[in-house]
Amino acid sequence: MTHHQPLHGVRVAILVENGFEQVELTAPRDALRESGATTTLVSPQTRTVRGWNGDEKADAFDVDVTIADAKPLEFDALLLPGGVQSADRLRADNKSVLFVHAMQIAKKPIAVICHGPWILIETDYVRGRRMTSWPSLRTDILNAGGDWLDRAAVTDELLVSSRKPDDIPQFNDAMIALFTRRERSVA
Repeated sequence: MTHHQPLHGVRVAILVENGFEQVELTAPRDALRESGATTTLVSPQTRTVRGWNGDEKADAFDVDVTIADAKPLEFDALLLPGGVQSADRLRADNKSVLFVHAMQIAKKPIAVICHGPWILIETDYVRGRRMTSWPSLRTDILNAGGDWLDRAAVTDELLVSSRKPDDIPQFNDAMIALFTRRERSVA
């Protein structure tokens, strides 16, 4: 496709629960859409899911597909926004953990920011990987066998990770590069 839409036809699942950091969903989603990707909001919630701006409740978003109905093979990539509440709820939700694990087994690229890596710790995906996160997850990642780096964005094979909302421009660039590289390799 054109260089303006390197992700044309790429289907990206965005997995969140109530309490996600809103800008960590909206800014990457908008960048993906501008690059031609189709995004699908997946959640254990059935109708809407609510974002947060820091410590304040933010907007509600319509859920496109419930986690019970989401099929990993229908997606080409996965985005895991952060937010303490969302990340904590997802790692405790068996269907969400199984969905993420299925994406990993299928070797789909994953982009994760802030507290999002908690679910990757549940699936043992961080073991042996270089990555970053919100600083308070450093010990969790190290204890799970990962190599934590204090950088705006870190790419390791099929995983791109980032620390916080301030890093979103670098995260978006790294995510699009990873998802584009993956698209070329399967085309």
